[in-house]
Amino acid sequence: MRSFSGKVAVVTGAASGIGQALVSALVAAGAQVAASDIAEVAEGPGVRPYRLDVADRDAVYAHADQVVADLGRVDLVVNNAGVALKGTVAQMSDEDLRWVMDIDFWGVVHGTRAFLPHLVATRGHLVNVSSVFGLIGVPTQSAYNAAKFAVRGFTESLRQEVAGVVGVTCVHPGGVRTAIARSARTSDPAERESFGRSLDRVAMTSPERAARLILDGVRRDRARVLVGPDAYVIDLLARLLGSWYQPLVRRAFSPSSSGRRGSRG
Repeated sequence: MRSFSGKVAVVTGAASGIGQALVSALVAAGAQVAASDIAEVAEGPGVRPYRLDVADRDAVYAHADQVVADLGRVDLVVNNAGVALKGTVAQMSDEDLRWVMDIDFWGVVHGTRAFLPHLVATRGHLVNVSSVFGLIGVPTQSAYNAAKFAVRGFTESLRQEVAGVVGVTCVHPGGVRTAIARSARTSDPAERESFGRSLDRVAMTSPERAARLILDGVRRDRARVLVGPDAYVIDLLARLLGSWYQPLVRRAFSPSSSGRRGSRG
């Protein structure tokens, strides 16, 4: 997909952050955008807003049908919606674990499966947003890690299945200045504010730059897009050290290293 002019794009998590920046960039490039979020999305030239809970399978499938009915086709889908959780395996509740998996993993699965027949019809492109925490494991991020590793495996497998028919890209953002901190949960409610601040502190990349990198990856049919200099460092760390990265990460995310803890894109 060398150009987005005249294309129909679908973006989830479009009310803020990377999703909002993607909507703006796609409209500027001449696309029509179906922009969905559980929060309200502003309508504007080239933007058709939808309310959507990506964890609701039936709602996502109905959304896919509605977008095609409204806009006639789908050329690009970006499954971007996501949430964050801080808590150890022992501390976190089943409810919180399910909340993360339902949105961060199953939301991607629902969006992929609902729109895939439409993308096959247009020989379009699918983008699934994982994270740098889909590259390495981090203490207190087991739920988020599980979801983002799952997105990575699901997406890399799918790319091979539909090669030559639909383009597929997996995105691994590092720290991006998004609203994820405001929706984040913690096992200890007293830590929520400090956790939100820690997410903001690791945000090295603007949503606008993240959107540019993602769309450039689509144009180039890249299998993987790393977003931010920290994403490249983490990817290199995992490649060079294998499981030996874990003692380094454990020390970096220990309580004595407060200010460096938190989840990413």
